[in-house]
Amino acid sequence: MARLRVEKVQEAIKVEISKMLLHDFKDPRIQFVTVTGVELTDDMSYAKIFISLYGPEDTQEETWKALKKALGFMRSEIAKRIRLRFAPTLILEKDKSAEYSAHIQSILDKISKEEKPYNPVEALDE
Repeated sequence: MARLRVEKVQEAIKVEISKMLLHDFKDPRIQFVTVTGVELTDDMSYAKIFISLYGPEDTQEETWKALKKALGFMRSEIAKRIRLRFAPTLILEKDKSAEYSAHIQSILDKISKEEKPYNPVEALDE
C-alpha cells in the first residue's frame, strides 16, 4: 500500500515539475528541458529528478546552473501543489539515455554499412 502512494507522488512530482518548466520559470536560460523520470525514496524524503537537456553544450551548462539555482523554488512549489506535509529534498540528475541511444544507433548503422549484404547463392557455395 505504501509503495503505491510513493509511485503516485512520484508521478505527481514529475507532472508538476514539467508544468513549472513550461510555465513558471522566468529565467531565459531554462529552455529545451524535459523531465524524464522521478525516483522517490520509500520514506518520501528525497526525490531524484532525471532531466534531459537539449541543445549546444554551453547552453546545456547554463541551463543546468539555472535549474540548480531554482531547486528551492521547485521544492516549495511541489509542497504547495501536491499538498505534502513535508516536501522531499530534490536532487537533479542529468539523464544521458537519449545520448546513449543515439550513440548505440550510430554504432549499429556503422556496422550495417560495413557488412556486405547476405547472398544466399554464396552461402551455398561455402
